[in-house]
Amino acid sequence: MIHSMTAYARREVKGDWGTAVWEIRSVNQRYLETYLRMPEQFRGLEPVLRERFRKRLARGKVECNLRFEANQAASSDLSINEDLAKQVIKAAKWVKETAGEGNIGPFQVLNWPGVMEAPEQDLDVINKDLLAGFDAAITDFIAARASEGENMKELIVQRLDAISIEAEKVRQRMPEIISWQRERLMTRFEDAKVELDPSRIEQELVMMAQKSDVAEELDRLDSHVKETQKIMKKGGACGRRLDFMMQEFNREANTLASKSISTDITASAVELKVLIEQMREQIQNIE
Repeated sequence: MIHSMTAYARREVKGDWGTAVWEIRSVNQRYLETYLRMPEQFRGLEPVLRERFRKRLARGKVECNLRFEANQAASSDLSINEDLAKQVIKAAKWVKETAGEGNIGPFQVLNWPGVMEAPEQDLDVINKDLLAGFDAAITDFIAARASEGENMKELIVQRLDAISIEAEKVRQRMPEIISWQRERLMTRFEDAKVELDPSRIEQELVMMAQKSDVAEELDRLDSHVKETQKIMKKGGACGRRLDFMMQEFNREANTLASKSISTDITASAVELKVLIEQMREQIQNIE
């Protein structure tokens, strides 16, 4: 199975601690690049997330976003740090006695950093739930990549079939074109009233036939079609190999066009280049 590098997945995670949402999206990239955006308290998960991406993906520019909303009801019980509160009050009294003025109210003491404490949520439990949600999100993400990859595969197979048809069309036309070329050459000799040795004429015809012979290019096109089908059937991270095959296809199409001595062959060469370019555009997004 082949995978697209363009996909999106979203997974919501809920627990007593609150709600979190994972979002993963990607576009094509030569190598694997991961960008993570998450609340500061979960930055410690970054190495784990990058490693999990690395194990399951080969290419693509991947953006992963975590949105976290804590359950306020779970942390509503407040407690007073009495020791700290006493120290704040003692210090305030000393300042008042030293300065001879000033007052301190109870709310001022309560607002002092650390006097009022909320019980901390268990980050280990939250991290465990978040990672489970991340694994589910990346599974959905890879499934979306696979689905898009199958769509691309169908389009590429259609183009490969069209290339085979076009190559066969050229192959069937070649005997007729060579015959037409021979007649054209003989007509020119007759019009110019040039008398040449039959063996020399045959040599000229052989040379022209060699220059216009495209059998090798057609055979290579057929071979490239089979190899491309084989690569897609094998699946996996095959984007780079498929891109290389497009270069080989282009080479044969260019050679076919350069050897063309007929408008039909030229038209077929142009059609081949169009089909190859359509495949190449799809392959740019394959992992």
